Amino acid sequence: MQAITLYRHPLSGNSHRVEVLLSLLGLEATLVDVDLMAGEQRQPEFLKLNPNGQVPVLVDGDVLLTESNAILVYLATKYDVNRRWLPTEPLAAAKVQQFLSITANEILHGPAAARLVTLFGAGLDHEAVIASAHKTLAYINTHLQDQDWLAGDEPTLADVAIYAYVAHAPEGDVPLNDYDQIKGWLKRFQSLKGFVPMQSSAVGLAA
Repeated sequence: MQAITLYRHPLSGNSHRVEVLLSLLGLEATLVDVDLMAGEQRQPEFLKLNPNGQVPVLVDGDVLLTESNAILVYLATKYDVNRRWLPTEPLAAAKVQQFLSITANEILHGPAAARLVTLFGAGLDHEAVIASAHKTLAYINTHLQDQDWLAGDEPTLADVAIYAYVAHAPEGDVPLNDYDQIKGWLKRFQSLKGFVPMQSSAVGLAA
């Protein structure tokens, strides 16, 4: 198997979703930390990998990919021979894509944005993104009332993509106290063989 390298930041939920899928698939990868606080993502060497100056970046032999959802689809399609994580049946595949879209919209502008304010000082309206986060979490909580996983009877890329920014929503002052279904889902996801946690913000900011 060719060497896989993941350029990431340890507090990046987008990076973590790729890292956790690599682990769930049993794939070994070299993790290269990009110091976002020091602006390493804007240096010429990194911009050669991703002109957008963002993590994650995946290098798999001759393949170079950016954008976390695209990387998830690539890894699941190439390495998951049973297609557990990205089903081929049309409706099941569409349900996964539905949540990949939610990660790029509602999650990005809700829990992820709230966390950007508290951890990285992003100049956003904190109260507005907190309200948006709670609207999205309420939707997910209701969705999970009658099922254990987001897109079917088993975990899929939908769960991988959504997990990090939901699990770490409290770091953006978005508590999960009122979302019992989500809390149960988080425990199920964390119990999966191969799960790896994302570094907590307290550790990262103290380092």
